[in-house]
Amino acid sequence: MLQALLFNGKSIVYNADDPATDMAVMLGFVKNHHGNVVIANRIFETRLYNMYLSAGELQRQEIYKASLLDKSQFIVSGHLNMRRVLEKFAEHFDELYHDSDETFVEEVGRKYFLLYLKSIINGTGNYHIETRTRSLGRTDVIVDYCGQQFVIELKIWHGNEYHMRGERQLLCYLDDYHIDKGYMLSFNFNKKKQIGVHEIVIGDKILIEAVV
Repeated sequence: MLQALLFNGKSIVYNADDPATDMAVMLGFVKNHHGNVVIANRIFETRLYNMYLSAGELQRQEIYKASLLDKSQFIVSGHLNMRRVLEKFAEHFDELYHDSDETFVEEVGRKYFLLYLKSIINGTGNYHIETRTRSLGRTDVIVDYCGQQFVIELKIWHGNEYHMRGERQLLCYLDDYHIDKGYMLSFNFNKKKQIGVHEIVIGDKILIEAVV
């Protein structure tokens, strides 16, 4: 249940008689928020992410090994090159998991990106998940690294109209955080998709979009 909340953006109705919910509430991990189960606070959220992403099984994944090998190319003069992070992740994800089905990607796609990102910023930067988007089929990751802040939207592709709504929402978040560049990572199941990273300009904002 906790992994579904943290990684899949699943909306879970609060039911005090559900054994998993009852135990999570007793331990203080979750709470009832307007009838839905949510992680209780930012501290538990961070610690739970650390636990799941540090698990031995996850760290044996090829995408994690790739991030360790790539790590040195992402930091230039103390600054994190997020576009390069997305480029290399898209490259590795397609190479390793291009034959995977939709269910696999929905379950682990975002988890693997966070695992890839964690090894790059670990010890210097940190990230958290924007709670406003966790249950909307999208996840916004806010990364802080040496005074820089990055907003990255992770989402499952559901057509052009949905994609454009995601772009507009990301622009609003950029305004909220007073930054002019945002990032989007789309997991696309269209067989004719074009994998890679491109840049678009909308008004005074720049969006770096990656498709895998």
